[in-house]
Amino acid sequence: MSANRPAAVVVLAAGEGTRMKSATPKVLHALCGRSLVGHVVAASRELDPEHLVVVVGHAREQVQAHLAEVDPAARTAVQHEQKGTGHAVRTALEELSNSGVALDGTVIVVCGDTPLLTGETLRLLGDTHATDGNAVTVLSAEVPDATGYGRIVREAGTGAVTAIVEHKDATAGQRAIREINSGVFAFDAQLLVDALGKVRTDNSQGEEYLTDVLGIVREAGHRVGAAVSADHREILGINNRVQLAQARRLLNDRLLERAMLAGVTVVDPASTWVDVSVTFEPDATVHPFTELRGATHLATGAEVGPQSRLTDTSVGAGAVASFTVAEGARIGEGASVGPYAYLRPGTDLGPKAKAGTYVEMKNASIGEGTKVPHLSYVGDATIGEFTNIGAASVFVNYDGEAKHHTTVGSHCKTGSDNMFVAPVTVGDGAYTAAGSVITKDVPPGSLAVARGQQRNIEGWVARKRPGSAAAQAASAARQDAEGER
Repeated sequence: MSANRPAAVVVLAAGEGTRMKSATPKVLHALCGRSLVGHVVAASRELDPEHLVVVVGHAREQVQAHLAEVDPAARTAVQHEQKGTGHAVRTALEELSNSGVALDGTVIVVCGDTPLLTGETLRLLGDTHATDGNAVTVLSAEVPDATGYGRIVREAGTGAVTAIVEHKDATAGQRAIREINSGVFAFDAQLLVDALGKVRTDNSQGEEYLTDVLGIVREAGHRVGAAVSADHREILGINNRVQLAQARRLLNDRLLERAMLAGVTVVDPASTWVDVSVTFEPDATVHPFTELRGATHLATGAEVGPQSRLTDTSVGAGAVASFTVAEGARIGEGASVGPYAYLRPGTDLGPKAKAGTYVEMKNASIGEGTKVPHLSYVGDATIGEFTNIGAASVFVNYDGEAKHHTTVGSHCKTGSDNMFVAPVTVGDGAYTAAGSVITKDVPPGSLAVARGQQRNIEGWVARKRPGSAAAQAASAARQDAEGER
């Protein structure tokens, strides 16, 4: 934690973002499991500011509701009319002042659509601001192509910033400058308040520009400096879906690189996607075409994928989940899932248990070593240890109005094509016959048979399907049998 704790961080998130062409406010669009503004707020929180204020405007009710979920301690200030960045910051400072807050120290202003910005870079900005004794410090970056960006013009010798010149206004010499303005600043709080009161609106847009503050404080004899971001991609803003996808790719690569350097094997980073909240232990392996979302955690030796999507799911040490979709599930140590399994919320698969091919589970607790190998649905159920559930079994948990629970004990062997009609209990060590519909409790150690007696109607095919391929095959089989006798 830097010693230069800011008095406040102001996040500008009032714009509409029309180029997104979306009913969703721009700052609420998501990448890697977090909204654009959520990323910015999280990076700002790393500075431990005394106050954090998000300026909202367009669709403010939605943005405020979202902020209440992701950062309840954040204040919001409403910019009822979008009259420029300077006006937005003034709105935030007035919100604090009206609450009795007298700012003293550094105010950092960030844009709500820069999700790649890191807390480390914001600390660099704050530290440079304090060390250089600046009244204003601009976060800048050197880019390969500065076309369209405002150029940072510095004073020879001192390195102080003398101007930010927009591309359209720049001279040929200024256009050769590759250091650009990010729109992120650190200000001396008192000087900022004073300068905002002097910002004019006599420009083509009739707006209050925050960048005008730099000229005002410089004319008053104060120093304006810049802190150069180590990675120019951090300052990228999002204005359309193309840029959103590009930022998602960049952030995802950053997250995967961090995981790999920490000992995780990612077989194909290009086809692997993770959220910022996903965690790993060393020697976990992620196979191609896998998405890991939410609070998913992979323990040591866990293997996930290929072609899997896990959301808010924990995978125990040495467990394997291939071709799997899981949400809100727990996969125990050494367990096996898939291929083509679906674990829904509330699934708790015990150590060395198995949810096999085309198995779906929901709100089910599966004991250690228990196997549900294939073609089955287990819902609202508790199954004990070392039990085997036969293929094509269904836990019939819904009566049309309410859900009911099924309990199957330990060391049970249930036959294929069983229906367990809840509520029902199968005791420890019990067996059930294939094709049974279990509607009554089965005592421990019993064999339950619940199916009709088979009867064969001889000659039915010849009478009902004369001349058919089946009738011809049956006739040939009878002739062969008679010939053998």
